[in-house]
Amino acid sequence: MVIFKKIEDLQNYLKTLRLAGRQTGFIPTMGALHAGHISLIDKARAAGLTTVCSIFLNPTQFNDKKDLEKYPVSTAADIELLTDAECDILFLPSVDEIYPGGENETRTYDFGYLDTILEGANRPGHFKGVGQVVARLLSITTPDKLFLGQKDYQQCKVLIKLTEMLGEGAPEVIIGDTVREPDGLAMSSRNRRLTEPQRVVAAVIYQCLISIESKQHTDRFEIVKKQCEDLLKAKGFAVEYVALADARTLQLLTQYQTGAPMVALIAAKIGEIRLIDNIIIQA
Repeated sequence: MVIFKKIEDLQNYLKTLRLAGRQTGFIPTMGALHAGHISLIDKARAAGLTTVCSIFLNPTQFNDKKDLEKYPVSTAADIELLTDAECDILFLPSVDEIYPGGENETRTYDFGYLDTILEGANRPGHFKGVGQVVARLLSITTPDKLFLGQKDYQQCKVLIKLTEMLGEGAPEVIIGDTVREPDGLAMSSRNRRLTEPQRVVAAVIYQCLISIESKQHTDRFEIVKKQCEDLLKAKGFAVEYVALADARTLQLLTQYQTGAPMVALIAAKIGEIRLIDNIIIQA
């Protein structure tokens, strides 16, 4: 694996690959890597692409600076994981390299409705920062395909819209399945901050999602939603949302729909740790 910290060096290397007819798959990350990230590397490699992974803890997508300060950093271990996964290229830039003119001088994007609900409503400015940094990273790496994980479902929708806004030359977006622990907990960098008692109950989020899916033909969603909220609260969670949406548009639903896929989404905090998860429900 080749590691680059400077944009010019990376772009010169990528240029030689393109001249040789190689296509690239890009996996942007904020580090603290786990099997979910590695599954995206594997997916890109299986498609015959040269894999480019970035590790950049982006300050502009944290509406809570304390959350940024507490975000786990494990660069040495991340490099080892990527090496074992046979990742081809790692881009490891500084904040000044990504935002040479300052964080506010990079173009921002308007994601409309997607920025007003769920994660957008609970984390003001978050998707502005996500769009800002991913657009910047795409302009640097110019990949053929962009690989994202389903766990951040709303973010996937936001970045699909971003690529549409970027237009010609934007990469194709490939969504990888959520990778889970044996008890169903979605793998996340934030899981590292869970205490042992918190980790024991964390999988209740996934159990609630399965309940939402299994009861679509027997109960009204408002009833299942209340059951999930009550269970999460009983286990010590502060619930931000239990939601159902059209999987294609993310339009929020008050009832189960027929004939089109849905997505059930949950965000809840246990202690200071905020966890999110979702599953696709086939109507």
